[in-house]
Amino acid sequence: MKEWISLNMTPGIGPRKATQLLERFGSPERVFNALRSELEELRLPPETVQSILRKQFHKKAETEVETVRRIGGDVLILDDGIYPQYLREIHDPPITLYVTGDWRTCLEAPSVAVIGSRRCTTYGRNSAAMLAQDLAERGVCIVSGFARGIDTSAHKGAIRGGGKTIAVMGTGIDDVYPAENRKLADSILESGGAIVSQFPLGTPPLRDNFPYRNRIISGLSLGVLVVEASERSGSLITARLAMEQDRELMAVPGNITSRNSFGTNYLLKSGAKLVQHWQDVVTELPEEIAGTILPEGDESTSEGSRSRVPAGLTDNERKVYKLLKPDEHLHKDELLERSGLSFGELNASIVGLDLKDHILLLPGDNYAKRR
Repeated sequence: MKEWISLNMTPGIGPRKATQLLERFGSPERVFNALRSELEELRLPPETVQSILRKQFHKKAETEVETVRRIGGDVLILDDGIYPQYLREIHDPPITLYVTGDWRTCLEAPSVAVIGSRRCTTYGRNSAAMLAQDLAERGVCIVSGFARGIDTSAHKGAIRGGGKTIAVMGTGIDDVYPAENRKLADSILESGGAIVSQFPLGTPPLRDNFPYRNRIISGLSLGVLVVEASERSGSLITARLAMEQDRELMAVPGNITSRNSFGTNYLLKSGAKLVQHWQDVVTELPEEIAGTILPEGDESTSEGSRSRVPAGLTDNERKVYKLLKPDEHLHKDELLERSGLSFGELNASIVGLDLKDHILLLPGDNYAKRR
C-alpha cells in the first residue's frame, strides 16, 4: 500500500499519468524501481522523475496510513478487491481512495448522483432534497459533491430519508470544505454515510481538484441527476463525464426564464431523461435493481401523503407550516398578517420549525416549506 500512496502523492502524477505508469511497469513497486531513462521515455517532468527515483514520499506514505486509521478512515487501492467496481471501470480511475464512515455499506448500495448549482433557487433546493429523500427511503445511496446549494440539499434530503449518502470531497477527508458544512459532515457520518476523496490528508480546496472530484461522483454512481445548472456550471462537466462513463444522465426541468435552468434544459434537449418524481430515476437503473425498488402499487409519493403536517408541532407552528409552500417563499410580514400570530409567537414558531428541519430560512426574512 505504501507505494500506491507514495505514487499518488508524487507531484505531476494524476490519474492519467498513474495509469500510464501502471500499464508500462505493472505495479507501483516497479515504477519506483524503474531506471531514469525508462521514466523519461514517458515524458514525465524532471521533478517528477527525480521524486520517483528518490522515493521521496515513501516515509510520508507510511505515516499517512497510520494517521488515516487513527481518524477512523482507510485507504483503498486500485488492485484491492474492495475498491468500488463501478469506479474501477472508468478511464484512468484514481489509484487511491481515502474513505471514512460506513463506506463498505455505502459503496455496495445502488447509488445515484444528485448534483447542481451552488447558487441555487428555492425550487432547486427543494427538488434536490425531495428527490434525494425519496430515493434514500428506498435504499438508493445518494452521491454528491458536498458543495453549497444543490449538493448540500441532496445530502440533507438523504439523511432525512433515513438512507445513505456519500460526500465526495475536493480536499482531504480530514478537511471540511466549505467550513459551514462541518455539521453536515458529522450528520453524514452519524447517519451511516461516508466521505471519500482521492486526495491525501491535508489537501486544501484547490480549484484544479474539483474536476477530479467530479469524475469520482459520476464514477461511483449508476446515474447522474442534475437539478439546476447555469450555462457555465461545473455540473455540466460532471454530466459530460457521466456520458463518457456510460452512466444514465437525468435532469429536472426548470423555469425557462431562470439562468439556473439553462444547463438542465439544455441537457433535456440533448437527450437526458426528464425527472419529475423518484420513479423516473429508478426506472433508469438496471432492471434487477429497479425491480426491487418499484413494487406494484407503490403510491407512497402521492400528493396526499406529501400534504400532511408533520407530527410534533405546536398549534402555532402548524399555522405557520400550513401557510408555507415548498417552491414559493413568503416574507415574515406576510406570515405575520396571514397567521394572526403576534410578532413574538411568529418568531418562536419559525425557530421551532427550523430546529425541527421543516422550513427553509431564506435571505431577507423569507421562508419556504422544506419538502
